[in-house]
Amino acid sequence: MPKHVAIIMDGNRRWAKKHFMPAGLGHAAGAQRVRDIVKACAEMGIPQLSLFAFSTENWKRPPEEVSALMSLFMSYLKKEIRNMNANGVRLKVLGDTQRFAPPLQALIAQAQSETAHNQGITLNICANYGGRWDMLQAVKAWQKMHPHSDLAALTEEALVPFLSTAGAPEVDLLIRTGGESRVSNFLLWQAAYAELFFCDELWPDCSPETLHKALVWFAGRDRRFGSSAPI
Repeated sequence: MPKHVAIIMDGNRRWAKKHFMPAGLGHAAGAQRVRDIVKACAEMGIPQLSLFAFSTENWKRPPEEVSALMSLFMSYLKKEIRNMNANGVRLKVLGDTQRFAPPLQALIAQAQSETAHNQGITLNICANYGGRWDMLQAVKAWQKMHPHSDLAALTEEALVPFLSTAGAPEVDLLIRTGGESRVSNFLLWQAAYAELFFCDELWPDCSPETLHKALVWFAGRDRRFGSSAPI
């Protein structure tokens, strides 16, 4: 069983188009699916789940869609805090949250604080997140902490505590829904040795059965991490 599963939740807009709905309703359907997948991961004993909710590139989308996504994010946080506490879910929001409106920033801080004591699964919601941003901010944070050190002294091991996922295991399994086969700037450092599972289901159509299929596939992988172990 992987210790850290990451999911690129792709296909909300195409799902909405397929059902003759506006994009906002596709994102709402995708948000409903999150609860099922988090619950399934928790029941199977997966300690870390990271979901790509909003990338740094998503600001390029139409303003009305971005506004709908921000409203949906706020609604999700308000509704799910009680459910997270009931199911032992610890919430972390990873990304440059300073760009969000103050009310959303306050709600993020509240949700993280109110679930910080939970000992079950850790749910990382990656919002205004990008893998390149993560590595760049980690280097800046390291240098701020070591103002008199030469950058040549920076090692991989020294940088890890400054990444947004500090304290979490590296990604074992990265799942992308929606039929696309790319990682789209998601957890680039953390998923360096992840197994990549691509499926055709649009995110709102994904189910715990889809997750189970990915886990069965993962269990059959031979993970050598670059070693010369026999094939």
